[in-house]
Amino acid sequence: MNRKIQFCPYCGKKVTYKLLFGLQRPVCEDCDWIYFADPKVAAAVLVIQDNKVLLTRRINDPHRGCWSLPAGFINAHEDPQDAACRECLEETGLQVKITKLFDVFSVHEHKRGADILIVYAAEVLSGALLAGDDADKAAFFDLNDLPPLAFSSTTKILGSLNQ
Repeated sequence: MNRKIQFCPYCGKKVTYKLLFGLQRPVCEDCDWIYFADPKVAAAVLVIQDNKVLLTRRINDPHRGCWSLPAGFINAHEDPQDAACRECLEETGLQVKITKLFDVFSVHEHKRGADILIVYAAEVLSGALLAGDDADKAAFFDLNDLPPLAFSSTTKILGSLNQ
């Protein structure tokens, strides 16, 4: 769906479209607001223990019933590492500590998905493995015996571990 912005979110006046900074952008001529589409950014954790990876099973479409890394959107003004830890706790019941930046991916695998995925390597600090939030199962899987994966980015991340 490609809907156009029609009104200024600040003053409510009708916007016009002008070529600014290389693109046609909605502009409010009353209050000088210019719309810049921000990318959606998600953070994930990659937890490996005893050659097993922590995954969660999705309860929402797309890819309901398939597995992915514990991940979710970063809130405005939230530290990406904090977001990754928060999402892991919400989806798995496990408190983790980020150990390093694993990689950053340009994604956008579906229309409601992230444009950028930041993946952190992490280790479990505490908690009991219990699915929650938008996951109905959480488990560790042997890297050589993975369940159906939800996203090509997850497949790419886990495939890079076997090289």
